[in-house]
Parts: sequence; C-alpha cells; structure tokens
Amino acid sequence: MNGAAWLRGSFPPLVTPFRAGAVDYEAYVQLVEAQAQGGSAGIVVNGTTGEPSTLTVQERNRLVDVALEAAAGRLRVVAATGSQSLAETQALTAHAVEAGADALLIVTPYYIRPPQRGLVAYYAAVTRGLPPSLPWMIYHIPGRAAVQVDLETLRAIADRCEGFAGMKHASTDLGFVADALKALPELRIFVGLEELSFPMMAIGAVGLMNAAGNLHPRILVELCEAVESGDLVTARSLHERMLELNRAIFFDTNPIPIKYMMKRLGLLEANEHRLPMVPATEELERRLDGVLERCGLFDLAMR
Repeated sequence: MNGAAWLRGSFPPLVTPFRAGAVDYEAYVQLVEAQAQGGSAGIVVNGTTGEPSTLTVQERNRLVDVALEAAAGRLRVVAATGSQSLAETQALTAHAVEAGADALLIVTPYYIRPPQRGLVAYYAAVTRGLPPSLPWMIYHIPGRAAVQVDLETLRAIADRCEGFAGMKHASTDLGFVADALKALPELRIFVGLEELSFPMMAIGAVGLMNAAGNLHPRILVELCEAVESGDLVTARSLHERMLELNRAIFFDTNPIPIKYMMKRLGLLEANEHRLPMVPATEELERRLDGVLERCGLFDLAMR
C-alpha cells in the first residue's frame, strides 16, 4: 500500500451525459472542468453513477481517455474498470493502465455471487502484471453486486495482490470499516454511501466517492478538509447541511435523481438515460425541487 498516500479527499463519480442516445463527450469535458474548478482531489470515471453497465467497452475506454485529457494533471483520475466478466474487466483495466489512469477501482463481479476464495482468485488474475506503483481499490457495493467481501478476504487480497491500496465501501456496515482498518491500518477507505460521509470518515475513511459531488463539489471538499484537520464540529455541520440532499440521491435508483437535479441546476442539458434506466417521474421531480430549494442549491447555481 506504499505510494498511495495521495488517495484522500473528494473523488466524485461523474455521471455520463447522453444526447439522443449517444455519449456526449463534450458535455463530459465540462463535468471534469467543474470538478477541477471546485477543488476536488480527483474524479471517478465509469463508477455506478456513470451507468457503466449501459455502456460498451469502447465507450467506457473513451470516457477514460477524455477524462485524462480534460483533467490535464490538475486532478487525479480513478478509472473504474470492473465488470461481471473477467475478460471484460481485464480489457478495461489494460486500457486504463495504458491511458495513464492514476488509480483503478474494480467492483466485485456482480450477479455471479462468487465464494470468497473466488474473489481472491479474481482480483489476483485481474491485477497480475499491473505496474507495482499503480494503486488499485476494491469497489465494495453489496447492494448492487450481491456479494460481500469479508475481512479474511481483504487480508488474502492484500497478501497476494501487489498495488492493493484500499476500498470504496458502499455499505452501511461501519463495523466492517473499523475491523478492516484495525487489520490493515494503511488501507485507504472511501465512503460510498452519501449519508454516512461524516460517520465513516470519523472512524478512519480518508475521503468521499459520492455522487453528490456532481452537484456542488466544493462542499464535499470542505467536509474532507475539516475531518482531516480535526475540526469535527465543522465537519458535522457540513454533513448535516448535506444530509437531506444525500438522502435524496436514493429517492430512486442512482443516478436518476442526481441527473434530474443536475439538469435543474444547469449542469446538464438533459437528464437522459439508457434503458432500462429512465428519467425521473413528475412526482419525483417535484420532490427533488423541494430538496434543492431547502438546501439552497438554486441560489448557489445562480452565483
């Protein structure tokens, strides 16, 4: 895990803009620019919020290329390269490495529900031959992948896989975070559930990979900075300010709410999705408008 100390702070997973069914790469450049201007430490490309399972391998690879070019060294680019298929994950990973991604985020293979020994073998196969200096992280999202990673599996992966640096933890199990950090003190854990941002960082997570950063990156940056400086009063205040918005992201399947809110704030031209994902209903739109109003984001967007 040496050499991964830079993995900390806010790394919002960017949405993927669509226009008439095609990926809008020009709009994606603007999303990367907004994160650079907002002070984010980096971005995640092709995370869950980016709807990667609706994209082709070629589209996912091009998004990595576009992100790296747009970031231009101003912020780090973490490429999410996982899939349900070992071969596809290897292909996505190879491209991200060749393109120059700063780190990799590899989701547990979803739908298959492998045993723990299968996960260890899978990550060993995916990361075999990667540059030793390139950090990679497990994306632990049992609610979507239908598989949990246990503590012994983390230990085994740390023993077998060079470059293993951490985990994005999208689960409510804070006890697992505490146990993981006790067993592997250098592990870089990122918060993957918005409403647990402050609690998980308070027990040792080093940063956020939260969809909310698509709306207003600076607030998440300030929350990370407050925790890192030990100012837990300010951190808790920022967390409480964001709590209703964080919960609103899951009023429907992510990123349906986040894309609608981005459209309302002028950050996206359209909240377009690919089937089976669909835009927000009128009822949900009204509900989300109320959240944006109460959180003051309409006022911020007009500045």
